[in-house]
Amino acid sequence: MSLVLILIAIIIFIVIATSKFKLHPFLTLLIAAFLTAFAYQLPINSITATITGGVGGLLGQIGLVIVIGTIIGTVLEKSGAAITMAEFIIKLLGDRFPTLTMSLIGYIVSVPVFCDSGFVILNSLKESMAQKMKTSPVAMSVALATGLYATHTFVPPTPGPIAAAGNLGLQDNLGLVIIIGVFVAATAAISGMLWANRFSKVEPDLEETAEHHIPDSDEVRASYGELPSTFMAFAPIMIPILLICLGSIANLPSRPFAEGSLYSLFVFLGNPLNALLVGLLISFGLLKGENKIILFSERIAQGLTAAAPILLITGAGGAFGAVLKAAPIGSYLGETLSALGIGVFMPFIVAAALKSAQGSSTVALVTTSALVAPLLPELGLATQMGRVLTVMAIGAGAMTVSHANDSFFWVVSQFSRMSVSLAYRAHTMATLIQGVVAMLLTYVLSLILL
Repeated sequence: MSLVLILIAIIIFIVIATSKFKLHPFLTLLIAAFLTAFAYQLPINSITATITGGVGGLLGQIGLVIVIGTIIGTVLEKSGAAITMAEFIIKLLGDRFPTLTMSLIGYIVSVPVFCDSGFVILNSLKESMAQKMKTSPVAMSVALATGLYATHTFVPPTPGPIAAAGNLGLQDNLGLVIIIGVFVAATAAISGMLWANRFSKVEPDLEETAEHHIPDSDEVRASYGELPSTFMAFAPIMIPILLICLGSIANLPSRPFAEGSLYSLFVFLGNPLNALLVGLLISFGLLKGENKIILFSERIAQGLTAAAPILLITGAGGAFGAVLKAAPIGSYLGETLSALGIGVFMPFIVAAALKSAQGSSTVALVTTSALVAPLLPELGLATQMGRVLTVMAIGAGAMTVSHANDSFFWVVSQFSRMSVSLAYRAHTMATLIQGVVAMLLTYVLSLILL
């Protein structure tokens, strides 16, 4: 029992340090790793090696993938590709299903672009569509936010799901995570859209301020200059995803591509690092102007700046996970939870508690995946598919719920002119529904696939 109390105390420390004292998650997780090592009385001369090995091991496997994926997202964001993607979907679906259109736009854009940035970029387009389609801006805001949120927590190469997959030993099989993640994220997005429809007659309850002035959509479109073509907007991220999935298919036990040169090609290009490098090269075509090399270097620098905190948090999460694997708590807690029969619900509960307490989905994904990795055999989730479904369960928890301690909550509420009370009813409840629905689907998949 004392082993469990120690772990509970460590989790409470992480929550209080990040939420109440606003200590950076990187330092919090690193301190937690040392505290855990001392509390479980690991050999004193092995603690530093365990922690540094955990950092280097995880970042060596997944660090470059996170960096390159973030750089591609930066290039897409700065080029206006998100606007092109949105306009393509609007043409595809027309004016008949406004919230569905908005949800699908968010669902696709958030694969390469962070959901906060995606909402800001698409905000004026959303307002324009709401006015044109005679639909409530509140309903459109919730549909966009929940669409963005869905892929943000489930679908690589978004950093959070990549880090969780790396912690759970899936860095070489991201294709399977993407395939299952796309399906689970779609269900979460649909549930968010259906909740958004409840607000189709509700208008924003705050006046527009100078701070959050909504520019005309044509003005925003013009600010990017000449927008990229539809193919160039989608290609830098969709081609790598396709390559990663083909690589996973090629590695199936049945070997559908045999084991000749085609197999070798797909396995090489399907490696997440190689696939994203292809996407990075393609993204060069999105750059405009004469000094493209200089501009490309600027985008890389911006991407590195955005990726740095994610890498640090991921590395510290790897250290925390390595200590937990070396401690006796893994086998003890695994046997206890196995006897309770909660299985795949355990990662969801932990991630939901961390997300709701400290606000960051990425921190919840990284911390929970590090925490549950040693428990997978006892939970009956040590198979390849079990690990994938664990990522889905953690992702579902990591979106439950977005409220006042989450930056995304304030982006959605302020740019949508919603008061805090209305944002809680519309946006926060939507994320709760998304998380619960996604978790129930994950549980059903575990009954079928495990």
